Amino acid sequence: MTEGSTTTLTEAADRYLKTLADDERLASRSEVHRFVRWCGADRTCDRLRGQEVANYAETLSGGVTDPTRRAEVARAFLAFAKKAGYTSTNLGTHLRLRKKAGSRVAVRKKKEEAKQVRLTEEDRVARAAELESLKAQRPLIQKDMKRAMEDKDFRENAPLDAVRQQKAFNEGRIQELEALLEQAVIVDGSVKGDGKIVTVGSTVELRNLASGGETRYTLVWPGQVDAKQGRISIESPVGQALLKHRAGDEVEVDAPSGTLRFRIERIEA
Repeated sequence: MTEGSTTTLTEAADRYLKTLADDERLASRSEVHRFVRWCGADRTCDRLRGQEVANYAETLSGGVTDPTRRAEVARAFLAFAKKAGYTSTNLGTHLRLRKKAGSRVAVRKKKEEAKQVRLTEEDRVARAAELESLKAQRPLIQKDMKRAMEDKDFRENAPLDAVRQQKAFNEGRIQELEALLEQAVIVDGSVKGDGKIVTVGSTVELRNLASGGETRYTLVWPGQVDAKQGRISIESPVGQALLKHRAGDEVEVDAPSGTLRFRIERIEA
């Protein structure tokens, strides 16, 4: 008579958990016991079959939290069972998680979409013109830098510091615009809402319910943001809170200073 013919899965699980360090035992206990209950707690180890283990793997799909970690715990227990002689083979090899079809494609597509910046054709032309203007300034900045560097006293050379800052700003903005235009997706800027529900392009008047102050925002795509003109991104916390609401609705916005509450006073298309 073999050890596995008399040792139940519950007994094997208890012995396995005792071999683990305290923190690992705490992390593994619930999953080991879950696996044992699913297979049959009072069954002897020698009656467990590979197909049953494979079937258990099917339960670790869908909305299950951390299926990879759960599978690893069950595999470790089954490897112990083989080493201890409770099973004739390592049944953990049958516990394979099913890969979701097209998951890599979906992840790649999601990353590509995240990089996209929506611009109207008018915005794209304006950004392209700004980019060309900044590039045209490069020779002038270089001349200014050469002129400033002719002063050998670099310790207190304010003109040189100023032109260096100008160059850094200019190059940074050039890189920003090049990336924006490369990732730009042109959207129809003529599409407007009906003025009843907040959407892209809506201008919204808000009242701060705590202070009573009023604010006016226009919701735009991320590539169209202009804080000076009150144009905020629909992906910003305020933008997300306002979308699809109507005049008279109250909304909450999570801010570093706490939750802010606003009432939508008016919507303009």
